[in-house]
Amino acid sequence: MMKTLLSAGLLALSAFLSIKHGWDSFRPATAEQTSLMAELGITKATMPFFGVFSIIIGLLLLLPQTFFISNILNAVTIVLIMAFSIRAGNVSMALMEIPFLAMPLLLIWLKYPFKF
Repeated sequence: MMKTLLSAGLLALSAFLSIKHGWDSFRPATAEQTSLMAELGITKATMPFFGVFSIIIGLLLLLPQTFFISNILNAVTIVLIMAFSIRAGNVSMALMEIPFLAMPLLLIWLKYPFKF
């Protein structure tokens, strides 16, 4: 029972964060966000693609058939952000991503919380 509640809570949080980050990529970036993206090597033109990808991942998390692959895609995306951060010399940003990397891996281990 506790495992199911934890899995459901993490699933809701992960889906919410994915959809929110995807949605936020369509809003005008602040000067700080623009400089951070430039530091990572991400252009303004690619942001909508990352946004759509993130929203799709968030929605696919909710479906039992695509739960595993969407968690894998989420983890790969986070590792990519960490790699860009390390390449840019921003190790603290890469370290901040570790809890977000742990979330999809933990969700894979806990499995989809709802049985149909």
